[in-house]
Amino acid sequence: MDVPASGGSASRQGSWRQLGALTDPESDRRLRTLRARWRTASLAAGWRFPSDWALPEVDAVCAAVVRGGKPEIPLAGLARARAAAGAGLAEVLTDLAALHAVLSDPEATDGFVSPDVDATPSRLLRLTALAWADVAMDQLANIEVIDPLTGLPTGAYLRTRLGEIYRGAEARGRRAAEDYTLLAVGLDLSAVSGWSRVTSMILVAEALRAVLEGGESIATLGPSTIAAVLPRDGQISSKAVSLRRSLHERLSVDAQFDELTGPRIRLIRLPSTHEGACELLARLSRS
Repeated sequence: MDVPASGGSASRQGSWRQLGALTDPESDRRLRTLRARWRTASLAAGWRFPSDWALPEVDAVCAAVVRGGKPEIPLAGLARARAAAGAGLAEVLTDLAALHAVLSDPEATDGFVSPDVDATPSRLLRLTALAWADVAMDQLANIEVIDPLTGLPTGAYLRTRLGEIYRGAEARGRRAAEDYTLLAVGLDLSAVSGWSRVTSMILVAEALRAVLEGGESIATLGPSTIAAVLPRDGQISSKAVSLRRSLHERLSVDAQFDELTGPRIRLIRLPSTHEGACELLARLSRS
């Protein structure tokens, strides 16, 4: 796959419009097959967190390939989405090398190919690197932003909030873990694509807002994880039960979520230092 490096960023709305063009069963079958082969190749090449691979932008790239069109715009959109989700440049380039290897070897129907970044066309690498850097640099410049999908603050906000908590605990001669607990909600979206993936995260955010009404700090950590810092006020267990019930009610009303693995709710003890807490958030963002 050899594409020019030109082309702007693809919005998620644009990606969904491209997917809408694949209305016939045969095109849909080819898209799903390509997506499965690409995912298999990417995971085999070292993609570390299977649950965060299948972004909506992946389907947009597959749709462009299946239609026989030029994939510059969806590829740039995917690179930007990967950066926003916390994937490193080396991992993103390897993922795209996996796509190139799959398209270069149509006989490898099982997806077991040998991705080679050096064998990937230089123009494709340049396109990907520039799109990824566009978002990565913007994240460095903006310390706190709002996730447009869920309307929740991003992980940068939660890191700042935890810094305040750790400094306050130190001033009182206590540990942060004595007064606060981290709650993390994760979805396994590896088998979900398109609108179902997007809608599920919106519903998770709504459930957290509905249950956590006491001013708890809530933030989106990644494409499939939302976390909150809860005070240890004796109500943590009841809130977790209420949250599980609320999530079940929201995610069971539509057949589009049949392929969705049930949400995983975890109560995690805060590390002894703020640095350790930030490392924990980073791990959760890719889990």
